[in-house]
Amino acid sequence: MAHTAEDILKEAILLEMKGKAFYTNVAEKCDSPAAKEIFEMMAREEDEHIEFLSKQFQNYKKTQKFVKPDDYQDHSEEEVTLKVLTEKLIKETNAASFEASAISAAIDFETRAVKIYGDRAKEAVDPMEKELYQMLADWEAGHQKALHEMDKALREDIWNDHNFWAF
Repeated sequence: MAHTAEDILKEAILLEMKGKAFYTNVAEKCDSPAAKEIFEMMAREEDEHIEFLSKQFQNYKKTQKFVKPDDYQDHSEEEVTLKVLTEKLIKETNAASFEASAISAAIDFETRAVKIYGDRAKEAVDPMEKELYQMLADWEAGHQKALHEMDKALREDIWNDHNFWAF
């Protein structure tokens, strides 16, 4: 069954809304201030994606064309923030915590988003649509990478905590 560009944009907006709801919900339940900040930041980014995709959707509905996705912001300062927050997170939590479980669930979520957007970028014929979905795939891959690094750091921390192991 072929999906129209509008259907795909609606799915993408829905995916981002689910991500925002997930991150907002997790942030509210975190005991770790660093984890709370990380998930609030992720929720804000999903919000940016929703706004970005909504503009694309409205424009596409009117003109049947995609807008060049040039209002993309550079998120390099965010990587630095995430590294600092990850260090704080490790001090505030452990690999068996709620926060660690939430990070694992978030990795799964971001992995799905990368696949959906990446597949659409490959299938798209319109160069602007291709660019839009590739940009979103890259954006989500950045989240995925940051979350993987957090997960890895938490695991290494637990492996290095000799008090944790009975042997």
